[in-house]
Amino acid sequence: MTTPEEQVRFRPCLSKLPVYAAGKPAPDGYKVSSNESPFTPPAKVREAIIAHIDGLNRYPSPAVEPLRSALAERHGVEPHQIVVSTGSVAVLGDVVRALVDEGDEVVYAWRSFEAYPILVGCHGGESVQVPLTAELGHDLDAMAAAVTDRTRAVIVCNPNNPTGTVIGQAELEEFVAKIPAHVAVVIDEAYLEFIDAEAQIDAEAIFRRYANVLILRTFSKVHGIAGLRIGYAIAHPKMAAALRAVSVPFSANSLAQAGALACLDKEVHAELMVRAAHIRAERARVYAALEEQGWQLPPRSQGNFVYLPLGERTQEFAAFAAERGLITRAYASDGVRITIGEDEANSRFIEIAREWLTV
Repeated sequence: MTTPEEQVRFRPCLSKLPVYAAGKPAPDGYKVSSNESPFTPPAKVREAIIAHIDGLNRYPSPAVEPLRSALAERHGVEPHQIVVSTGSVAVLGDVVRALVDEGDEVVYAWRSFEAYPILVGCHGGESVQVPLTAELGHDLDAMAAAVTDRTRAVIVCNPNNPTGTVIGQAELEEFVAKIPAHVAVVIDEAYLEFIDAEAQIDAEAIFRRYANVLILRTFSKVHGIAGLRIGYAIAHPKMAAALRAVSVPFSANSLAQAGALACLDKEVHAELMVRAAHIRAERARVYAALEEQGWQLPPRSQGNFVYLPLGERTQEFAAFAAERGLITRAYASDGVRITIGEDEANSRFIEIAREWLTV
């Protein structure tokens, strides 16, 4: 069949967008290229999802009322301050859609979450990428200095993906205080539950003090329902209303809503926190092994992953690991991120890391 020549005119900004590289599958090995939970959904979550299958001929609740009410109670806000969508990245897309016009700027650290430049660029915005510090953390002074009259939002990924570095309470509060009140400060806390107790911060306390702050959370990490795609924002009333105004109707499907609501059950939450503790313990085991092998490592990751800043040897290591049955996530010529997965996968990574140092 002959395909007709397409002459549709697309927006010029599309040609400048980076392509999001999803984690590759590992049909014959271990996949540690995506920051997923190695655990299947808890039994109560699975039951809640199954119970809603027969209602799939109906549209999901557009207002997501039961879930929003439960989240509002948990976070001490009103239900209208919770905005739910298909993952926290989709909520961030709504933030950009609500704030950014052609030529407007969004400031964030780099390297950070790969979706940020895509979301900003597809709306005609300009990304202002502030390099990480030598310790691979946010350079908050430089980020504050990068804010101009064209800045509409600043994104802070805490812990940062892929480096795993975390910002302290006083540092973050001092930073937010420097940002003009008309510029939104988005605190992306996708990996919150994996932070060690001594490094934990209270972003919600900062949210309550500053009207331009909003917080992103997800059910894709510790909750173990990444396949259902659901996340949310905690926002002040005007911001929440703006996000709802630009969001796609029925953006959270019925099964996702049921699964997320079940995750908030007291018993399920306790089980999830045990799982998070296991991930943290495995992360510590991996770090201890790498240090014993002689690796020169950055500050310990506070996410469910570790990061090796291998520079020009990044792709070489990723290929080396893949040949040995471990699919990792390589970031150009910056470094390799390895998700803390099943215990066996973590042990295999330790073995491969040891072998790498001998070649």
